[in-house]
Amino acid sequence: MRKGIGRWLGIGLAALGIAWVQPAMAADSIAITGAGATFPYPLYSKWFYDYSNSHPGLKFNYQSIGSGGGVRQITAGTVDFGASDAPMTEDELAKLPGPIFHIPTAIGAVAVVYNLQGMGSGLKITPDVLVDIYFGRITRWNDPKIISLNPGAKLPAADIVVSHRSDGSGTTDIFTNYLSAVSKEWRAKIGRGKSVNWPVGLGGKGNEGVAGVVKQTPGAIGYVELAYAMQNKMTAAALRNREGNFVLPTLDSTSAAAAGASKTMPADFRLTLVDAPGKDSYGICGLTWLLVYKNQKDEAKGKALVAFLKWAIRDGQKMNAPLLYAPIPKPVVEKVDQAIRQINYRGKSLY
Repeated sequence: MRKGIGRWLGIGLAALGIAWVQPAMAADSIAITGAGATFPYPLYSKWFYDYSNSHPGLKFNYQSIGSGGGVRQITAGTVDFGASDAPMTEDELAKLPGPIFHIPTAIGAVAVVYNLQGMGSGLKITPDVLVDIYFGRITRWNDPKIISLNPGAKLPAADIVVSHRSDGSGTTDIFTNYLSAVSKEWRAKIGRGKSVNWPVGLGGKGNEGVAGVVKQTPGAIGYVELAYAMQNKMTAAALRNREGNFVLPTLDSTSAAAAGASKTMPADFRLTLVDAPGKDSYGICGLTWLLVYKNQKDEAKGKALVAFLKWAIRDGQKMNAPLLYAPIPKPVVEKVDQAIRQINYRGKSLY
């Protein structure tokens, strides 16, 4: 666990009244290892803690290293499950030694955060302005385009310091997916991905790295997942959605974006939620997934993992909202359950 995330997790869990301790292990203990996304890290930490407490012989070891790292490790077979906020590409799937399931666990939002003295949350930004900031075309906070959106706001004649992730990140995939959805030029020149060639900006590793740049640099702007922004009391922009409304990232606006998920969810659960329709929808939302092989190598470990997944998509969903993640819609849960039933050891279902 990286020191920064560990420190933040301790603070976050303390705020929830949770002591971060490892449960006592039984002699016949099972250790399940995972790695990947930082986006759902607060939620997964709560899940693993609570589930381990009720299953004393089971231990989870999760490394929050970013979605790119999660995909690499599950591909290499060095972990029992991966985690990603970006669905695996066809090229990535082709490199796997066997079929894999994308198990959706939560729906979250990516907040556009900034550091402007005297300005609280709610600075209005349109998709084209956000694209121009990340292209390096709008470079000062008192640019006429920003002023016109925020009449009466005291915007400084200060440089905009752009921040982005330096590591392979599902948060970046969701953010660049949004920029690609609202800008043909961004889609053609930069594109979507867990890592992209940014035109401008300072890189930070993990949500905590980007947040660190923004919090320590007057005039900075960046993107972090909503739960992280809220836990660290960061100011967030209100983005204009496709219906023309300026919407802050909240649990309600995330849920609004996810409202149609059950109707459009594909069979492999790889779905994008950016720039979703709906007057109350926030634009930069996305699913996050656990990556689990259909054919398990270890029967006992596979059975324990399947039991956890069954719990996560039902009882675990009750923990989503308090940590600012929208739960998976119930109709989708039933579809996911059918996928989990297919996880097996040498042809024998582990359900």
